[in-house]
Amino acid sequence: MTEVRVAGVGLTKFGRQPERTGRDLFAEAALNAFADADVPRADVDALNYGNFIGSLAENQGHQAPLMAEAAGLRCPATRYEEACASAGVAVREAVRTVRSGEADVVVAGGMERMNNLGTGDATAGLSIAADDLFEIRAGMTFPGAYALMARAYFDEYGGGRTDLAHVASKNHANAVDNEYAQYRREVTVEEALDAPPIATPLHLFDACPITDGASALVLVSEAYADANDLDAPVAITGTGQGTDNLALGDREHLTRTPAADDAAATAYDEAGIGPDDVDLAEVHDCFTIAEVLATESLGFFAPGEGISAARDGVTTADGDLPINLSGGLKAKGHPVGATGGSQIVELTRLLRGDHPNSRHVPDAEVAVAHNAGGTVASAVVHVLEVAR
Repeated sequence: MTEVRVAGVGLTKFGRQPERTGRDLFAEAALNAFADADVPRADVDALNYGNFIGSLAENQGHQAPLMAEAAGLRCPATRYEEACASAGVAVREAVRTVRSGEADVVVAGGMERMNNLGTGDATAGLSIAADDLFEIRAGMTFPGAYALMARAYFDEYGGGRTDLAHVASKNHANAVDNEYAQYRREVTVEEALDAPPIATPLHLFDACPITDGASALVLVSEAYADANDLDAPVAITGTGQGTDNLALGDREHLTRTPAADDAAATAYDEAGIGPDDVDLAEVHDCFTIAEVLATESLGFFAPGEGISAARDGVTTADGDLPINLSGGLKAKGHPVGATGGSQIVELTRLLRGDHPNSRHVPDAEVAVAHNAGGTVASAVVHVLEVAR
């Protein structure tokens, strides 16, 4: 099977950028990725582009060819929509295409622009990732949905708001040195606990922000990298995807995320590794409880044990298993269609040693990216390794 290498990565700064267009944001990310990769645009075989609510936010459907044009590409271009896991799926399909031998060079990533909508319309737009018939019409929002999951977790396993505050504080600390992060300031555990509630037991610092931004990766076959003498030391060695019932009310339980369980199992099997081999991870912490659930689905902790990991220092920057050294969705930001790509960008830089937080993981060789859609009705997991 052909090994897939990450030849180049690119991001925009994440944050409030309502004056910029989506095509402008993706063009910047792609420009940065090509500059990093040293790969001619003429060699690109396909563009896989993730986007969730562009049809609402910019009144623009049919975005894939538009983004190919913005990136200076003339190749088959496809948009992938899987809610907040859109870019993760775009990357997964790019990996599968290169592995199959159908392509040697694929650009993958995504973009989302939401701040131009305002908070109310952005919230309404994001809500369409839930079940319209049984959740949206009843007034369900994602803060409310994840609050239900947090309550169920506390009831079944214990833990509480202080544990979640440690997750928030950890991720804000990680974002301070990340030049792409939306919120580059520390938040103490006390500040997180004192913040206003948004959906009990979740408070303001338990939630990720509304974010504009884009991500892009240039993925190549090992043969192409060798033939062109590319410096591409990071490989994507495993990729998996899982699905669960869309509505929370149709789930077997609220304290597990089976879609992520399945995605992780497939990715680990493909890579020939297990959870104990992982040195660091970027996980989908759209809410602090989501990070806890993700770490358990990835097999880092048994059910009920992930809640205390940040408080105990296990997942902090200098802990045994650093989680979200980028700042995560919580502090780096969450432009939903771009997030899955941005996680892999961050991990690639961390493994290469050119990320500001690489100093915390100087000997890291194996990393995992976990990207989820909605209340984890969709999940994508990737394994990245330093190529030997």
